Amino acid sequence: MTTTTLTLHESWLSRRTVYDWVFALMVVAGGLFALLRYQASMDGYEKVILLGTLPAIVWLGWYWRPLRTLMLGVAAASVLAILSYGGDLTRADQVFWLKYFLSSQSAILWMSVLFFMATVFYWLGFFSSSQADAMERIGSRITWAAVVMALIGTMVRWYESHQIGPDIGHIPVSNLYEVFVLFCWMTALFYLYYEDRYDTRALGAFVMLVVSAAVGFLLWYTLVREAHEIQPLVPALQSWWMKIHVPANFVGYGTFALAAMVAFAYLIKQQAAEARWYKLTPIWLLGVALCFVPVAFRLRGVGEAGGSYWVGYAAISALIALGILLARKRIAARLPAFEVLDDVMYKAIAVGFAFFTIATVLGALWAADAWGGYWSWDPKETWALIVWLNYAAWLHMRLVKGLRGTIASWWALVGLAVTTFAFLGVNMFLSGLHSYGTL
Repeated sequence: MTTTTLTLHESWLSRRTVYDWVFALMVVAGGLFALLRYQASMDGYEKVILLGTLPAIVWLGWYWRPLRTLMLGVAAASVLAILSYGGDLTRADQVFWLKYFLSSQSAILWMSVLFFMATVFYWLGFFSSSQADAMERIGSRITWAAVVMALIGTMVRWYESHQIGPDIGHIPVSNLYEVFVLFCWMTALFYLYYEDRYDTRALGAFVMLVVSAAVGFLLWYTLVREAHEIQPLVPALQSWWMKIHVPANFVGYGTFALAAMVAFAYLIKQQAAEARWYKLTPIWLLGVALCFVPVAFRLRGVGEAGGSYWVGYAAISALIALGILLARKRIAARLPAFEVLDDVMYKAIAVGFAFFTIATVLGALWAADAWGGYWSWDPKETWALIVWLNYAAWLHMRLVKGLRGTIASWWALVGLAVTTFAFLGVNMFLSGLHSYGTL
C-alpha cells in the first residue's frame, strides 16, 4: 500500500512542468504581496479567504492548464491598469489603454462585443460546410478573449471602487450589473472547459445564446439605470460573507444555464428529422421564451425606457428561433452524440448543485449574521429552495432511477426557467429582504 501510494504521488509530481511551478510561485508571491500590502484593510476572515484561495488557484491551474495563461494574463493587464491609474481615476480619460481597453467599463464593453461576435462565429460553423471547423475555432478563441476582458473589467472595477473612497470599495458582485458580468464569464468559462474536455465546439452556439441574452440585459440595464456607476454598499451587503456566497451561487446559475442549453441541443438533435414543424416544440418554446422577456419587462414597467431596444431584442429572438427551425437538420448533424450531450448536461448540473448547496448554506449563515435568523422564508430564499429541490430531484432520478434522454432534457429546460425566476423574476415581481437587488 505504501509503495503504491508513493508511486502515485511521484507520478503526479513528475507530471508537473516548469511552467506549473513558475505559475504556483507567482500565485503565492502575488497573494503574499497582497496580504502584506493591504492587511490593514482586511479583517481576519478576509485574510483566511485570501490564504485559502492561493492553493485553490494553484490546483485549478494545474488541473486545467489553460487557466494558468488566463490568470497570468488577467493579472498582468490588471496590474498595468492599476499602475496606469496611479491612484487618480481621472486618468481613465487620459491614458490610451485605460480609455479604450483596460478601465472597467471599457473592458466590460469589450466583453459584451466579443461575446456577441463569438455567438455569431459559432453559429456560422453550422452554415459553412467547408469552413465549419475554422468558424468554430474562431468562435472559441473570441470566447476566451471575452472571458479575459470580463475578468480584467472585474478586477479593475474592484480597484476603482477603493479609489473612490475607503468606505465604498468592495468586490464587484454586489448588484445586478456586477453579477451579470460574473454570470457571463463564469458560464462561458465552464463551457470552454467542457469544450476542451469533450473536444467539440458545436455546443458553443447554444451556450453562447444564453450568454448573449445576459449581455443584452446588461447593456439595457446600463443604458436605462446607469448601472455601471460604482455605488456604496447597502448595510446588509457590508459583509465578508458576500465574497464567498455570491460567487458560489453563480457557479450554480452558470452551470444550470449551460446544462439547459445542452439539453436544448439534445432535443433539437432528437427532433431534427421531424417533418411537421408544429411538433418542434423546443424551438417554439425558445422563441416564445425569448420574446416573452420584453412583455415581462413591460408588465413590470421597467421596459418603458429603451422600449425600442426590447422591440429589437424580440425581433432578433424570433429570427434566431426561425433560423434554428429551418436549419435543424444541418445543426443536428454537427452536434455531438447523444451520450456526450447527456454526460455534459449531467456533469454541469452536478457541479452546479454542489456549489448551489454550498451557497445556500453560506447564505443562511450570512442571514444569521445580518438579520439574526438563518431562514425567514423571504421570497428569494423560498425560490432558492425551490431551485435546490428541483435539481436535487433531477440528480436523484438520474442516479437512482437512471434518468436519461428526453425527460432529463425537458426537466433541465424547466430548471432554467425556475432558476431564472429565482435569479431575476423575484427581483422584478416580488419584494423582501433582498429588495436591494430590485430593477
